[in-house]
Amino acid sequence: MSMQREAFLDQILERGEYATREEADRAARAVLALLGAHVVGDVREQVAARLPETFAVILLNPLRAAEPLTPERFVRATSAWIAGSTEQTATWDVSAVLSVTADLVGEDLVHRILLQLPPGYDLLFGRPQRALQ
Repeated sequence: MSMQREAFLDQILERGEYATREEADRAARAVLALLGAHVVGDVREQVAARLPETFAVILLNPLRAAEPLTPERFVRATSAWIAGSTEQTATWDVSAVLSVTADLVGEDLVHRILLQLPPGYDLLFGRPQRALQ
């Protein structure tokens, strides 16, 4: 069952300490569009099924990634998509959105997402040093 859009944004707003829901929405859209380019197949579909519809559509119709981005380049790409963003604020944006998403989808699915990503994303999902066999 997917979470309501407002509840999802409120969690991102709180975790990211944003001033407005619009800021949380902008961060969510950029981060989930980039994440969708990196997560494929049934994992992407299962994540989308748990997101509010607006964000599920963004995840399922992602920006095209020429290659898997390292966590650092993922943050840089997010910064490029959010007006007025810096790498520091983009790190905050990515962590807020991905950690709320991780809480929403559950540990098993987070583990499957991390298996599709280059090393180091565990920190961005708020799951530092999870053993990834």
